[in-house]
This record gives sequence, C-alpha cells and structure tokens, in this order.
Amino acid sequence: MSVLRAGVLGLGAMGRNHARVLAGLEGVEFVGVFDPADNVPTAVHDRPVFHELGGLISAGVDYAVVAAPTAFHLDMGVQLADAGIHALIEKPVASTAVDAATLRDLFAAKGLIGGVGHIERYNPALQSARQRIEDGLIGEIYQVVTRRQGPFPFRIADVGVIKDLASHDIDLTAWVTQQDFVSVNARTTHRSGRPHEDMVVAVGTLSRGAITSHTVNWLTPFKERTTIITGEKGVLVADTLTADLTHYVNGTISNTWDQAAAFRGVSEGDMTRYALARKEPLLAEHEAFRDSVITGEPRGIVTLAEGTRVVEIAEKMAADGVEHRLR
Repeated sequence: MSVLRAGVLGLGAMGRNHARVLAGLEGVEFVGVFDPADNVPTAVHDRPVFHELGGLISAGVDYAVVAAPTAFHLDMGVQLADAGIHALIEKPVASTAVDAATLRDLFAAKGLIGGVGHIERYNPALQSARQRIEDGLIGEIYQVVTRRQGPFPFRIADVGVIKDLASHDIDLTAWVTQQDFVSVNARTTHRSGRPHEDMVVAVGTLSRGAITSHTVNWLTPFKERTTIITGEKGVLVADTLTADLTHYVNGTISNTWDQAAAFRGVSEGDMTRYALARKEPLLAEHEAFRDSVITGEPRGIVTLAEGTRVVEIAEKMAADGVEHRLR
C-alpha cells in the first residue's frame, strides 16, 4: 500500500479525533495540524501544529481533513484544491448550498477526491441495515423515522441544529433507502437564546414514495440516536449510540379472534437482535477516504455532490420552519 501524507485543519473536538485516527492509520503518515489559535499545543501526536495553512501545505500533504468551523470550509477547501490536495471536509460541507456547490465543482474540475464527514454512514448498525435492505429483508420501504436528541454541544456556534444534526438524518435516510428527498416540511423553534434554530420536527417524501419523519434538538437532557425503517415485511431499528440493530418481522400466525382478525394491518412476529462487528465509525470513514485517494475513485465515501444535496435539503427544511413559525 502506498504511503500517503495527511494533515488536519482545526484542532477542536473533531479535529483531535481525526488527528488521533490519522496518527495510527495504516498506509498514512500524519504530517501535522493547522490551527491559528494561540491556545493550542505546539505538537499533536508528535507532529507540529502550524499557525498558517501555508505551513501545513508546504510540509507536503496528499490529503487533508477540514475540521474547522463550517464558516471556514469554503476558503480552506479552495486553498487545498488550488494546491492539488484531496480533502475530507466535516459536515456540513459548507455554510450554504451555493458554497457547497462551489467546492463540489472545483474539486471535480481539478480531478481531486473530495469527501464529506457524514460519520453516521459508517455506524455498524446502519451499515448492516443498508445491506439487509439491499438483500430484501424488509421489502419495499414505507417509512423512515429518526430521533436525534441531546444536550447542547458548546462547540457549535455558527449553524443551527438542522445543518449540524439533522444533516446526519437527511444523509443517512437517503443513503439507507437509496432514494432522494423530493419534498420536506418543518417546524422549528428558538428556545436557547441563540440566533439559530435549536429544535426541529420535519417530514419528507422520498423519490420512490417512502415518507420520513425527523425529530432533532439540542435541548434534551439525554442522548438519543434512533433510526426506525419500516417496510412491507417488517421493521429494522438502529441505535447508533450502541451500534445495535434489531429486526422485527411481520407476524404470519393466523388469528382466530374475530375482532383482531378483522384488522387488515400487520401483527407481531419474531424479533432478532443482530450481533455486529463494531469498528469505530471514524476509522472506517478514514479507511474509505484513504482508499479512494489511492485508487482515484470515490469508493465508499460521501461525495461532495451528496454533501451538497444534504445542504440543499437542510436549507429547504430551515426555510419552511421559518415560514411556518408563529409570529
């Protein structure tokens, strides 16, 4: 395997995790980190911290991870692309759909691999769910319901809960079902005194008729990360906090109780909780991006085109929430 040189832009919580993974990633030499702040260490994993992006670029990197605040993604992405450097950009890929499309088109024009850090795609529960859906386990998809709730993350300052959290649900729903969103509606609130929305309830319709529902907020004193996928043959429930996947089968036992038998819905069947191999999602994401850079083909990554589509849908969701907010 060819050895690639890689760096990280931004030394916040996610940047530190990216640096940790890169420092131990097979086939990759971790070069260092760029962060202009005064209070960052001088070295991370025995590699230097540069206070100018040009310093990291001059050190020689084949690809970089952009883990800085979203407002800086466009400028940093443009600088990397102009230097011929592939980039894995944390979600959301940019502050606006226009900026995201600029990055998408720029990386494509320069023949560079660009990816987006939608890490939920690499969760073992959702990876397994996607494969089982492809195998026809639950038949035609009728509905996807997601719940993503928890306390406010103080690291987030420049986007609302839709672009920060609901973007995960937009991406994973489209990816798991292999359907695009064709419509979204939303209701949002501002309860924490910040300029951005901190709660959203959204519904959507997908390209082959499935319907979706998403409950997302920063104001719940516990963490919940649940995806429920209902199909014609049963249901898959993914808990991405524990990486658990449970399958509920539509019942096939005949019912002689007249009142129950008259109901034309489904009945309870067998339940199976799958035993899954639990690789760290961030490691899986990095392995996929490394391999894409090596082969020159975007294999198993979230592309900039997909990331741009997520931002487009998120903006429609946010706009609908504003339109229908009580005044």
